[in-house]
Amino acid sequence: MSTLPTPAAAARQGTSLVARTVALTDPGSLLTLLPDLGDPRAIASWVRRGEGLVAWGRALEFTAHGADRFALAEQWWRDVVGSAVVRDEVGLPGTGPVTFGSVSYAAESPSGATLVVPEVVVGARDGTWWVTTIGTSAELPAPLLPEQSTPVEPVDVAFADGALPPAQWAGAVEEAVARITDGDLDKVVLARDLHVSASEPIDARWLLRRLAERYDTTWVFAVDGLVGATPEMLVRLEKGLVTSRVLAGTIRRTGDDEHDLALAGSLARSSKDLEEHEYAVRSVADALRPHCSSVNVPESPFVLHLSNVMHLATDVAGVLADGATSLMLAASLHPSAAVCGTPADAAHAVISELEHMDRGRYAGPVGWMDSSGDGEWGIALRCGAFDAEDPASMRLFAGCGIVAGSDPDSEVAESDAKLVPMRDALTGG
Repeated sequence: MSTLPTPAAAARQGTSLVARTVALTDPGSLLTLLPDLGDPRAIASWVRRGEGLVAWGRALEFTAHGADRFALAEQWWRDVVGSAVVRDEVGLPGTGPVTFGSVSYAAESPSGATLVVPEVVVGARDGTWWVTTIGTSAELPAPLLPEQSTPVEPVDVAFADGALPPAQWAGAVEEAVARITDGDLDKVVLARDLHVSASEPIDARWLLRRLAERYDTTWVFAVDGLVGATPEMLVRLEKGLVTSRVLAGTIRRTGDDEHDLALAGSLARSSKDLEEHEYAVRSVADALRPHCSSVNVPESPFVLHLSNVMHLATDVAGVLADGATSLMLAASLHPSAAVCGTPADAAHAVISELEHMDRGRYAGPVGWMDSSGDGEWGIALRCGAFDAEDPASMRLFAGCGIVAGSDPDSEVAESDAKLVPMRDALTGG
């Protein structure tokens, strides 16, 4: 898997990972620094409102599959940083050695859990900039930022139905509602996909810039060919503080501010959406409690306004008590009711039966972790996955929470709204 020795092999060869972080004069927008490497898998991003991390190259990588994929990935990273030689002149979260990761939604998915250690990472936080170079040679080259180049707009983009056309997917929603009504489960999240093709390879940097321009309240991410803009922070761990943003319950914006304000009020009062949201918040709080000395859950959600939709949102916070890393916290939280349903086992069985597709890394954790275990992991939503063999092809994904009061046609419309960010980024809409 790796272009450089694995940690175990490196130890046998008498080499270790070496990382050097130095302060940097403000070089401009993070996303403009990403070089054109001709491969969407070769760049990484975790950026929100101009801050975060971008990276390129692959110093090391690791992939694990199955139910133990989180634990195997975490142990690999512990091995890497345990023998690493680090010179960090900045000392902020995200400095020193960093790994970017994405994890499949389902244990049985061939996508598995992938961690990538880049060769160069550039970060920005609270007015401080830094660059980290990473490799397996004690003589790392001096950090040099690449010459900037203009991303290329996708050419001749076409969309085609994925596993289920909208009408058939509406039928799956109808069947899910029937099972909920019969008492088989309380909630299930059903997803659909859309195939994308272009006449030339799609420049992931173009998509990232477009998403950042239009959805600045989201985390714009790229990890190993998975690109998107997620509004949902699954978990952040920083110096012992654990936070998680839960989104469940959605309504589409109209663009009319006065009308949207009224819609926000109706969303906040909607029994269907409040029920869906309550399930999601409860699942997150219950998953965090074993790891935390205290967990704070607000009594009621707020309405989060995004460019094209509004969500019911709740920020859950806790104090870490057991030394878990951010990745293991993500493992404890996944899958939350926001992407699976409740009870989880029953919901997953319905998903497997009714979706007729492999979600891959859609709806799984995506983010980064540093050598201390601190990091940020979002849920891979509003995203697309590049075809590993064809950079001119992608799959886009969107999902909706289904409860007893769900209407199939309304859920199709909601899923269409959730596909808009990636569709517009691809087409210039």
